[in-house]
Amino acid sequence: MRRWIFWVGLFISVVLLVLALGGLSLDEVWRDLQQSNPWWIVPGVAVYFVSVAVRCWRWGYLLRPAKLLSVRALYPIVAIGYMGNNIYPARIGELLRAYVLRRRHEVPIAFSLSTVLLERIVDGLVMVGFVLIGLPRVPNLPTQVLNVIGLLTVALVAAIAVFFALALAPDRVETTAGVLLNALAPKRFRSPLAQFVARFVQGARALRRPTDLLAIVLSTVLIWLIETLKYWFIMHAFGLETHLDYVDLMLVNGAANLFTIIPAAPGFVGTFDFAGIGTLTALGVDRASAAAYTLVLHAVLWLPVTALGAFFMLREGLRWADLQQAERTVRS
Repeated sequence: MRRWIFWVGLFISVVLLVLALGGLSLDEVWRDLQQSNPWWIVPGVAVYFVSVAVRCWRWGYLLRPAKLLSVRALYPIVAIGYMGNNIYPARIGELLRAYVLRRRHEVPIAFSLSTVLLERIVDGLVMVGFVLIGLPRVPNLPTQVLNVIGLLTVALVAAIAVFFALALAPDRVETTAGVLLNALAPKRFRSPLAQFVARFVQGARALRRPTDLLAIVLSTVLIWLIETLKYWFIMHAFGLETHLDYVDLMLVNGAANLFTIIPAAPGFVGTFDFAGIGTLTALGVDRASAAAYTLVLHAVLWLPVTALGAFFMLREGLRWADLQQAERTVRS
């Protein structure tokens, strides 16, 4: 299954990269890269690691029904997960951080995976909000980008509705799941699947109180506002401040990250770049400059956290064979 997802993602990445970079003058892109000021990248990396710390706080908030964990305890685990997403297909990093969390702090994998899914849904909804705020500035945004954003918005709203159902009526959900499993699942799989559903339902409990939901949403908005600062710093590296402002960069951030929901090669190659270059071009940035900016931004988003995650993975004593163990643990 994972191999099939890998080839589909690779195909999508290649197609979107060709569309994003086709017709560009590589000489002009190289010229913009050479003329950029790399010192602006340093504060961009710094603020990104601050946003990761806020992400750790948010995850700790979601994990409270199972265990109280500090930002310091979660930071290495989150970095390992991001590294896994950046170099391994099918977002295997999410499974990897759930596995490490269980190994270090005995939190059930099914429960932590449900909190990770909730993170992704709320992230997506905030990204939609960023796009809607910036959309009036670009009436000529490519139709393909608008169509994908519309479809993803519908999917995210449906997903959050499912989580509300899990949170508000967990007993009914478990009962219904039990009936379906008894009717459809082979007998030897019924018990482990029922346990998985029970832990997954438990992970939705963070939505039961309005104050908890508000804390999750506000922390998510803060995360993405901080991450947009990275876009702002790198904008200055390319001298694009005469073309763009912070709200424009919120739109670029929202569009580029919404596109990473689409299956792609590891590190979101192609999806991120297609949306980033297309949105910047629609905002009036020269296409070569938009490509140079997006490629550097993508590299800065990829390299530092991947290196940090690899360091923590080595310190943890993890091997790639542990990924297979993680998958077996989920099935058991």
